[in-house]
Amino acid sequence: MVPELSRIQPTIRFGRDFELDPPLYELRRGGRPLKLERIPMEILLLLVGQRGRIVTREEIAENVWGKGACLDVDNSINGAIRKIRHALKDDPEQPRFIQTISGRGYRFIAPVGAGQQVTVDSDKQGMIFQGTAPGAAAVADEEAEADPSLAEQSQPMQADTGSRTWIEAHASIRRPWRPLLVAIAASLIAAISALVWSRLATRHEVPRGRLMLAVLPFENLTGDANQEYLSDGFTDEMIAQLGSIDPQRLAVIARTSVMHYKNSRTPLDQIAGKLGVQYVLEGSVRGNSDHVRITAKLIRAKEQTHVWAKEYDHEPKDPLAVQREIATAIANEIQLALGDRKGATPAVRPPLTPREYEAYDLYLKGRYLWSKRTPEGLQGAVYWFQQAIAREPNYARAYAGLADSYTIMSDYGYVAANQYMPRARSAALKALELDDSLAEAHTSLALIAQNYDWDWRAAEKEYRKAIQLNANYTTAHHWYAELLAYQGRFDEALAESQRARELDPLSQIIAADNGAILYFSRQYDRAISRFQGVLDVDPSSARAHLIIAAYVQQGRFEDALANLDRWRQVSDGPWIWAWQAYVCGRAGDAVRAKRALQKLRKTSRTWGVDRARFFGVAYAGLNDNDKWLAWLQEAYRQHTNVPTSLKVDPLYDPLRNDPRFQDLLRRAGFGES
Repeated sequence: MVPELSRIQPTIRFGRDFELDPPLYELRRGGRPLKLERIPMEILLLLVGQRGRIVTREEIAENVWGKGACLDVDNSINGAIRKIRHALKDDPEQPRFIQTISGRGYRFIAPVGAGQQVTVDSDKQGMIFQGTAPGAAAVADEEAEADPSLAEQSQPMQADTGSRTWIEAHASIRRPWRPLLVAIAASLIAAISALVWSRLATRHEVPRGRLMLAVLPFENLTGDANQEYLSDGFTDEMIAQLGSIDPQRLAVIARTSVMHYKNSRTPLDQIAGKLGVQYVLEGSVRGNSDHVRITAKLIRAKEQTHVWAKEYDHEPKDPLAVQREIATAIANEIQLALGDRKGATPAVRPPLTPREYEAYDLYLKGRYLWSKRTPEGLQGAVYWFQQAIAREPNYARAYAGLADSYTIMSDYGYVAANQYMPRARSAALKALELDDSLAEAHTSLALIAQNYDWDWRAAEKEYRKAIQLNANYTTAHHWYAELLAYQGRFDEALAESQRARELDPLSQIIAADNGAILYFSRQYDRAISRFQGVLDVDPSSARAHLIIAAYVQQGRFEDALANLDRWRQVSDGPWIWAWQAYVCGRAGDAVRAKRALQKLRKTSRTWGVDRARFFGVAYAGLNDNDKWLAWLQEAYRQHTNVPTSLKVDPLYDPLRNDPRFQDLLRRAGFGES
């Protein structure tokens, strides 16, 4: 089961050998990438999306730079169009691709290639890609019903780019303080970690378990909204470094959870209770390009008393001076806190080069978008990670981020796994080549081994290595829990899932996956309770709507249908009809089940890159095991992540004695079971 598929742009082919790949943010000729900067790429995507229609200069300016942009837009557009034409070898006098409409704007005039048509959604200014001619979709769908191997060839895809992307909105963020903030972060981390332990040690209050600390989002008090991302990046840096100080004794709440309290006025005791922490760090950033003030306060949540507070004023000439000052002042505190007179000097990152600072900033933007898990967010994440790599080719974390983006795009069904998972593997291996001690890279490789190779032993080895390197890396615990569950090792899976929930208590996807583990282990009441808790917060969570399957296993068909009705209010995708066919079929209502199947055939034509996921669920309720197995075989052939849950999902219980299913289990790495 995967979250509901959203629409994402496929590769667009035009001319003799040009390819425009929106997910990769790449223009290729003859399979070789062409150099095209961000602004020209954005304009090219816009023009292709509006193929055949005049796109005015005003529209280009608004979509790429935003309303009221203070820059020489006319010259910027002219320069970008020249760069696009240079890349396409296009002649403005006799254009093959981009036609200038004097006094108005530009029009993309080239037909797109083989089987792809582009039409315009004038309300959303988006692109709709149709892979079959009008009237042919129904025929192709019926052929795919008879032979699921035709599914990839017959399915079209719909994409909505929106009028302005996150990339466009944030591309021109000014970063005058970046080196200073990163340097101060490294120093401040040493101070905070030492003081937490020293206060506990001197009061003889060091707990037997691990201490839980939350770094609340640093406030941006500069008066400049464009600096918001820098204060968020400072928060990220604090979380990452504090989490690596002493994972056995100090656990730091993940970014996903603390960001719920950005600009929040929630009382501190309530925040601490929700996050399950004893200590909270608050901070702020203020100043200008000539002077910066960082304020930080460490607060004991129970008494709401300030354990420690300090302000750091600095001129951004020698930021490393702040780092040296704080590290020296805190070294003795750390020795005392850890109960060892020799102690351990806080680990301070070596100073970054200017190019590394740039790459780090771009990386943070990518992770911010990656965490959204939406098609647009993942596209943006790919772009920023690629930009980080272009800035610093040896930056391992950017390669790990790129690997995670391609993997999640594939696992959620936004792109074809057979096309993107090999790219994810290459990026993960490159990250490890550059830095074998990077927990993120080992976790990336583990997920690829798990969901694409079905190599359970290799995946577990990589997860364990990641956790050994960074016990506070939430994603490693989260995904490792899934692997253990897929193998039927439920006690271990729930323990790992609980660890992930402790580190990221407000993450809805971690909570929903915890419910999935309970469902796989046949603990239906507990699973339903967990899923409902997620749906109360996020009614659109497709993973939490696995509650439908739990209801069916208990014979609660009316509850399952009621949940579907609520889901339909926030989504109109094919998962709705797939589950309706399943529920009605299992309830014995063959008429409604077949009606839902017909709806599924229609809606699935414009969603996602594979339909095996949808039809597999639908036929699970229709008592047609031959077609059900055929779609499962298709999911296996496409290398989707559907086979990962074959061993444990109660949905497949009716097939377990079928030799064809047993063979599929074996090929998915489970052996006979």
